[in-house]
Amino acid sequence: MTYSGAVKVGGPADVHELTGLMISKVAVGPMDNNAYLLRCRATGEQLLIDAAAEPGTLLQLIGRDSVASVVTTHRHGDHWQALAEVVAATGARTQAGRYDAEGIPVPTDVLLDDGDTVRVGRVELSVLHLVGHTPGSIALVYDDPHGHPHVFTGDCLFPGGVGNTHQDPDAFAQLLCDVETKIFAALPDETWVYPGHGDDTTLGAERPHLAAWRERGW
Repeated sequence: MTYSGAVKVGGPADVHELTGLMISKVAVGPMDNNAYLLRCRATGEQLLIDAAAEPGTLLQLIGRDSVASVVTTHRHGDHWQALAEVVAATGARTQAGRYDAEGIPVPTDVLLDDGDTVRVGRVELSVLHLVGHTPGSIALVYDDPHGHPHVFTGDCLFPGGVGNTHQDPDAFAQLLCDVETKIFAALPDETWVYPGHGDDTTLGAERPHLAAWRERGW
């Protein structure tokens, strides 16, 4: 089956099979959060991005092989409602952006900074610190050596715009600047975008609209 990235709460996961990495996307909770399970195809090690809600659903997705780490993209509560239960069941290490960790009630084992590397088996993902949606939001970039890059953006970039900055013009300017310089300027149009809610997109689909986003202010 071709991966589309379109998932619904209560529905099955959609699986993106890459040469070195399998990405399983599932929607959970009342705010239709996306959670992503990454599995290194060489070692079988797994990493979960955002234990957002429905711990039973996430643990079923994780399966018997368990999960080595859980990365929380930012401090907002809808992205960590299942974190305590998943960590208790799996013993996974917790990772989050340095400046958001204090807002996550489960202790963070690894504080992530801009330019850090997160590993799952033999796969490496680069950390981007993006300011504006929250002080310590992070995105993770997998630069697939066998294809194009893949970026997990949390709530900082969606189809149609950047994340909510609560009508704060300074926060919006900062977030758009970070997204433009660290994502759009650094990665090609083929880059696949996996957001914290809703459907996936590509940088090529969104790039033509950057000026319009800046003009409208959100």
